[in-house]
This record gives sequence, structure tokens and C-alpha cells, in this order.
Amino acid sequence: MKRRDFLQHTAFASAGIMVSGNLFASPQNDFPVVRPPLAERNFSSPAVEKAIAQFKSRVADKELGWLFENCFPNTLDTTVDFETIDGKPDTYVITGDIDAMWLRDSTAQVWPYLWLIKEDPKLQQLIAGVINRQTKNILIDPYANAFYKDVNKVSEWKDDLTEMKPGIHERKWEIDSLCYPIRLAFHYWKRTGDQTPFDNDWKQAIRLTLKTFRDQQRKTDKGVYKFERRTSWATDGVPLGGYGYPAKPAGLIFCMFRPSDDATIFPFLIPSNFFAVVSLRQAAEMLQKIHGDAALANQCISLASEVDTALKQYATAVHPAFGKIYAYEVNGLGSYNLMDDANVPSLLSLPYLGAVKNTDPLYQNTRRFLLSEYNPFFFKGKAGEGIGGPHAGTDLIWPLSIIIRALTSNDDKEIRKCISILKSSHAGTGYMHETFHKDDANKFTRKWFAWANTIFGELLHKTFEQKPHLLT
Repeated sequence: MKRRDFLQHTAFASAGIMVSGNLFASPQNDFPVVRPPLAERNFSSPAVEKAIAQFKSRVADKELGWLFENCFPNTLDTTVDFETIDGKPDTYVITGDIDAMWLRDSTAQVWPYLWLIKEDPKLQQLIAGVINRQTKNILIDPYANAFYKDVNKVSEWKDDLTEMKPGIHERKWEIDSLCYPIRLAFHYWKRTGDQTPFDNDWKQAIRLTLKTFRDQQRKTDKGVYKFERRTSWATDGVPLGGYGYPAKPAGLIFCMFRPSDDATIFPFLIPSNFFAVVSLRQAAEMLQKIHGDAALANQCISLASEVDTALKQYATAVHPAFGKIYAYEVNGLGSYNLMDDANVPSLLSLPYLGAVKNTDPLYQNTRRFLLSEYNPFFFKGKAGEGIGGPHAGTDLIWPLSIIIRALTSNDDKEIRKCISILKSSHAGTGYMHETFHKDDANKFTRKWFAWANTIFGELLHKTFEQKPHLLT
């Protein structure tokens, strides 16, 4: 994924909009209209529009109302391509400024709308279409992380030293790529009771997911997957012939890339293995209750239990300042990497994914480490504080990490602080970004990054529903 461009935003000033601190005010309105006009939106949902109207009418902070109106519907406004193919809904979802569909991002982008779909049948069909499209993509290649709508399109990464096929944008093996579609499917089913998307193709995709996870335990050999790229970026390739650094088969699943699309250092990525445990158990419940396939369900449960047992044995380390904490990556040989990355799954996000409770003492120890100077990718400056990662570089905070921090907190003061930082980070654009500089939010990467926008909308909506006093 090309995310190397670093931008300094000045477009609003050149458009004649007056600058006042972090806000860009127009003479006609408190804030400029930056959301696409109705005729230019890819998809409109009455339920989403109702949520926006309610938020704006009841939250006195006009800037937050403006941000919610821009960010919450951004996935629908700008990134979805919804149609019916062979009698089934089909939804292709781009990330924003990259015309490709990530299994991870596409789930995360529509996730906040799940709680509205019972009010909006068309929105429900759109999400069913995402599930159908994800199933197709997994059946093309379970090791790929991103796909094109056109199954015949050849990627710019066609020369990567791996088994590239037409229709695949990138083939970086990331455990979470196969977990996110299960997360979406499971909660869609629980919310609606609709079993229509979970046909034999979907079941085959689950079977393939299980096989891929098993193969990547690498108990007897290195497995079928390898990846190398001709690049000067160390984080874009996998060392030692494309198989990664040595690790001891331990019941955990090898993962060559993080959800940032950066290569792992040690191949047992702990947050992603936690996510796999949750997802396998969700898949098992669906296989049992929808398909009546106890055998395949039990295979999922068995693997989940095996990985869970291995996590208890290998996932932790003892930090001199924080005691026992979760490591970010391990190799089963005693080596570990203590850090976190803003992209989800992360250690910080484990409660958000349903992997642990946010009150768990081990998680709380880990959380204190993650939000301290001991985490090499926790940055704090004049513009705010938060976790970043190698993908964009040092001193760059990802709004995604600040949002996850708030979504996994029970502390009103902490949640309010996170919202305040996010509110001041949009650089007058009215949208969230991939990253912003710790000392100057006007220096940011990716003007159009729908995941960050929509999950920020999720945070504001959840706070509005559960803790509205924090929005004053």
C-alpha cells in the first residue's frame, strides 16, 4: 500500500475561507460544507441521516456536529459500489484514496452501520453485499489482503515474488484479513437473523480460512506461502527467502504482515492470534446453527482452543516498569517485541475485538505500557498524544489509535481527552486522517482515509448514546 506521501494541508485558505485557530470559518456558516452533495454520494441511508440529525440537534458543540456529519457517513458517501450480481447483493468497498478492497478495511468501514440496519433494509442489503464480496475474494486467494473489483485486473505489484493472480491488488499474509469477514458476518447474523449470505460459498470460505490458519501453524514445514518484494523499504518485504525469521512451532499462527501492511519482526503477532481465537469461535457457532455442520464447527473450536492455550504460554513478557504484559510479537524461542501499532488488531484494541475484558489486570498492565514513553511508537507533543507505527514514520500519531483508546476506556476523563485531541486534529478539513504530526496537526498523511472517518463516527455515536455528557 502506498502511504508514504506526507502532506501539509492549505487548500481551505486558498479557497477564501478564513482561518481561525484550527477552524476554517466561512462568512455564511460556522463551518464550510465539505461533505459531498447528495447527488454525488455513492449511497444514502435514511437511518444514517436520522442519526446525524439527532446528533446535531442534541449536541451543543457545533464543531463535533459538523465532524460527525462529515465523518460518520464517509464510507457510504465516497467508497462503496453497490449492485446486484446474479441475484445477490454485491458491495465493493475501496479504502479511500486507494482503489482496492481490503478485507480488513471493508469490514471496519461498514462496521459502525450494523447497529442501524434493522431500521434501513437497503443498508442491510449493502452490508450483505460486503459479506458476499468478501466471500468471493477469499475464494480467489486466502493469503491476499486486498482485491480489485475487476477479477481480471493486473496489479501494480504483479512482480512481487509470491503467487500473484489477476484480481489481487496485494498478497500480504495477515491473519486479520480472514478474521474481519467473520466478525462482520457473525454480528450481521446476530443483528438481523438473516442467513442468506451464508450459503455454501461462504461455508467453503470458512473451510479455506481454517485450512490456511492450520497451514500457517507450520508444524511440519514452512508451508505454501512466501513473499518477497523488490523494494528499499524494509517493512515491505519478508526476509530469509520470503518465509520470515525462524520461530518455534508452538500452536500459534504465523503472520508475515501486521494490519498496517508492514512486515512483522517475529512471526507470532499476538493481537492477530487473539483475534483468530475470537473469530474461529464465532465461525463455529454459525456453522453449527446455520449449516448444522458439527464436524467443521468442532475443527474451528479445536484450533481456537489450541491457539488460546499457546497464547497463555507464549504471549507475555515481564517489563521492568509495568510487570507482566502482553508482547506485540514473539517467536516461541524466548524473543519478543514490546510495542504496539495503531492499526487494529492491536494490543490496545483487544477489548474492542472481544478478545479480553478491558478490566482484565494483564490488559490494564499492558495498556499502561502502551500509553507510555516505554512504547517506542507512543508519541506526545503540542498537537496531542497517541500511538503511531513504522508504516508512516516517527512522531506521527494515528487518530485510529486515539479512537480505539477511547472505545476501550471506562474513564470519562480519558474519553473526553481523546475526543478533544481528535476534534483538534482535523486541520480544518472536517475529516480524520491516517496520521498527524505530534506537534502540528496541519501536517498529516492521507486526506481521504475512510476507516478513520467512520470509526470516529462510531466513537461519537457510542458516546452520544451512552455518555452524552462527555460531548458538552
